[in-house]
Amino acid sequence: MKKKMLFVYNPRSGKAKIRNKLSDIVDVFVREGYEVTIHSTQGPKDAAKVVKSRPKEVYDLIVCSGGDGTLDEAVTGMMQSGEELPIGYIPAGSTNDFARSLGLSSHMVEAAEDIVKGRVFYCDIGKFNESIFVYVAAFGMFTEVSYATDQQMKNMLGHVAYILEGVKSLSSIKSYVMRIESDEEVMEGDFILGMVTNSTSVGGFKNIVGKDTLLDDGKFEVILVKRPVTYVELDSTVSSLVVPRFDSQCIRYFKTSRLSIRCEESVSWTLDGEFGGEHREVLIENLHKRLPVFTPSAEE
Repeated sequence: MKKKMLFVYNPRSGKAKIRNKLSDIVDVFVREGYEVTIHSTQGPKDAAKVVKSRPKEVYDLIVCSGGDGTLDEAVTGMMQSGEELPIGYIPAGSTNDFARSLGLSSHMVEAAEDIVKGRVFYCDIGKFNESIFVYVAAFGMFTEVSYATDQQMKNMLGHVAYILEGVKSLSSIKSYVMRIESDEEVMEGDFILGMVTNSTSVGGFKNIVGKDTLLDDGKFEVILVKRPVTYVELDSTVSSLVVPRFDSQCIRYFKTSRLSIRCEESVSWTLDGEFGGEHREVLIENLHKRLPVFTPSAEE
């Protein structure tokens, strides 16, 4: 019997570059003996709906193509279905943070070949209240700047330019009074930025959370930045984020599997580069090795 694959792709991701590669990608799958059902997403949340509605008894594998937001939707749909089929990911967005962390090819046909010839890697994902995120939940300054900016422009100007864009002046920085609890510690303060990540790249910037990140250790990397009081503190904070080395007294960096955050006002969150809603209370939990995803074989 032929193996059956559901292939969900976002035709608008990355300036629609999949349009010229779709036939070659499907050919890779068919040559490997897959019977492929193709679904082109019709709008926001469509990928999640489609994946959720397709039972494990019908398909052997789910493949999605698009940006990190499309992957987020496919994983969300999988988790909501109660099934745990392996997922293949063909990155086609402008940022592709998680694909970079997994070592996936930026060439779409090569990424398809890695799915049929690669190995399954069980990595961590996150639960954010009742939502799922794959690699980052974030709030605060320059998160919107980072995701709203073209990758080519990021490459030209670099990380420093976008850090500085978010901190043009002390008075312009929005902050939030929060109480943050983890298994390791409890802290209270006025915070301008928070990132809970499971990735080596965030917003298109490599190593923003350090170089010791493991995607399957059951821990998130957490960066919390308190509001600088003086311009000396501001300069120190920016410098620490740029390197990154996290030695500013305004920055707290740690690892944890669980984090709860309470704020006096509603805070806008970003989940995998997409709007994650406004919340006063947030519970973030690491779902250890819950995502089976195809990665290139070690010998390749």
